[in-house]
Amino acid sequence: MKKLVLSLIAVSFFAFFVSCGDDNNTTPDECDGVVATYNTTVKGILNASCAINGCHASVAPSAGLDLTTYAKAKASSTDPKFICTINHGAGCNPMPQGLPKLSDAFIKILTCWVKNGSPE
Repeated sequence: MKKLVLSLIAVSFFAFFVSCGDDNNTTPDECDGVVATYNTTVKGILNASCAINGCHASVAPSAGLDLTTYAKAKASSTDPKFICTINHGAGCNPMPQGLPKLSDAFIKILTCWVKNGSPE
């Protein structure tokens, strides 16, 4: 009987500590705390860096990619190359073309915007 009681205590003790473990073993999401909507941040980045004459705004935008409106930018954001190009990723045409890579902060905003479904 003494062994049974000790065994039950040991099992209960073990179960208690297992149940007190960290249930949230995930790493923080890179987009936690990033407010990335088209109207608040994305539009400004695109207008300053991409949707300029001779690039992705005009009657004949480069590569047929027009980034002058929310609807057009959102449609483009579904293409995996959208993020690849601004990251200057392997196999992608680096953008902005002929200019330095966008800042890490701008890339993070655009990446989080796409990751969160490109909200307006």
